[in-house]
Amino acid sequence: MNKRFSIIDVFILIFLLLFTVLFAVKFVDFSLAPFEDAAILMRYALHFAKGYGIVWNIGEKPVDGATDFLFMILVGLFVKLGLSLEFATRLIGFLSHIITVLLVYITMRRLFFAGFLLSAFTSLYLVVGPGLYYVSAYFGTTFFALWASISWYFALSIIVNGETRDKSLMFVISSFITALIRPEGVILTGLMLISIVYINGIKKSRFSIYFWIGIFLSLGGLYFLWRWHYFGFPLPNPFYKKSETINLGNFLISARNTIVLCLPFLPSFIIGLYSQKTIQLTIGLLIPILGFVTAFIMISQEMNYLGRYQYVLLPIVLMSWWPLVKAIKEDFYFPKWNQLNLQKRIILILLITGLSIGVICYQLIISQYKGRYYRDGRYDVALILSSYKDKHFTIATTEAGLLPLYSGWKTLDTWGLNDQWIAHNGGITEEYLSQFQPHIIMFHAYFSPLVPCQGNDAWFEMVMILKRYAEKHKYVLAAVFGDSPYDTHYYYIRNDFPESTEIINRIRAVNYWWYGTGRKAINYALIAGK
Repeated sequence: MNKRFSIIDVFILIFLLLFTVLFAVKFVDFSLAPFEDAAILMRYALHFAKGYGIVWNIGEKPVDGATDFLFMILVGLFVKLGLSLEFATRLIGFLSHIITVLLVYITMRRLFFAGFLLSAFTSLYLVVGPGLYYVSAYFGTTFFALWASISWYFALSIIVNGETRDKSLMFVISSFITALIRPEGVILTGLMLISIVYINGIKKSRFSIYFWIGIFLSLGGLYFLWRWHYFGFPLPNPFYKKSETINLGNFLISARNTIVLCLPFLPSFIIGLYSQKTIQLTIGLLIPILGFVTAFIMISQEMNYLGRYQYVLLPIVLMSWWPLVKAIKEDFYFPKWNQLNLQKRIILILLITGLSIGVICYQLIISQYKGRYYRDGRYDVALILSSYKDKHFTIATTEAGLLPLYSGWKTLDTWGLNDQWIAHNGGITEEYLSQFQPHIIMFHAYFSPLVPCQGNDAWFEMVMILKRYAEKHKYVLAAVFGDSPYDTHYYYIRNDFPESTEIINRIRAVNYWWYGTGRKAINYALIAGK
């Protein structure tokens, strides 16, 4: 350990660990079912754990709809060891969050010699951030953030203390793991490498360059060829569905999320440009941050719950801000503590305490407000449908999370995130839908029997294909649940199989809670007399 790392640091690390646990117990609701989008990955992990491979539907060809690849594999392995799917998913996320909190403190103390209180305050900002809310919702976001932070720790160590083979190798190994978790990890860690080269120069970064290129070309190349062979396509299925041409709106959303997450610490990057001693360091540390924000200019921001795509930048910013503001002390006279009288000391303590509390409260309020989600009626319907999972029924749905996971039914994801044909052919068609002859058609619409069907985007076109097919083939409209007639869930049931009437009645009788408000939904189909 560094000579500045003392027994006090150990106590603070223990405090941070305990505080994180207590904060989770006090402020985070772990009683709810998975967030809709998180349940997608959990279905893959469950099938993998049961030995069916990485498949959406048991018995079908592999498909990579779980973008967090290594996280999905790890969850599956934990389930194989006997843990429940839900506990395994949250356990990995929770441990990852705790370790990242501790790593932020260790980085500030060991690499930049920041004070005890300043380092603890920075870590507490991460504690009360959205990380635990991602864990509550069953996302693997904190697992990705952990390995990106480990990569950044070794990158910062190389930048601050110079390159060695061991540090370079550790940087590249952790970078490779980061890339295995999510594909954009390649972009992020590649930007970290550029940061090292920009600040230290090519000659003093040669090991990092050699190792990064060598490992990513060799092991990364083998992994790339394996996944291409296994899945039939080189990239995860959602990338084909969500990738777009350059879209300024996506960039603005990415930038907004990053600003909201990191706002109190972003001025340090402006301060770092003030002094000649820190300009190069500031620009270098900004490379992975600005580069990663910009990378989303061609990626749709759908499913970006609580800015989770950009969350990885929060610990990176927290690990980087302090060395950028230290140099300003040399250009301005700041009296030493023992030079201040009692009145000034008290005022200064009150000011710093107030600012610190304000910053922590800002993050807490933002995270609690945005991280709130509610009981979801799709989960309750899924439990009803699970009674029939041995009947080999099929559901076609736009909602590929809770319904497929907890019903156990064969599922056609009509949006295409988990269907290769749809993702590669521009959308679902009536002909493709008819191949499945689904027993249930369920979709999320922005209309109801009480208001007209209007829209002109790809989602509306998909919904209308499903609606026309259901009506053409005489499906029974069991329910149109919603908290508003302009935002609803349609349930159509085929009427030519023995269990259809029973399923219709059970769905109509369910207490359907609207996921966006937590209020009991209205069945607009019954109001309209459908």
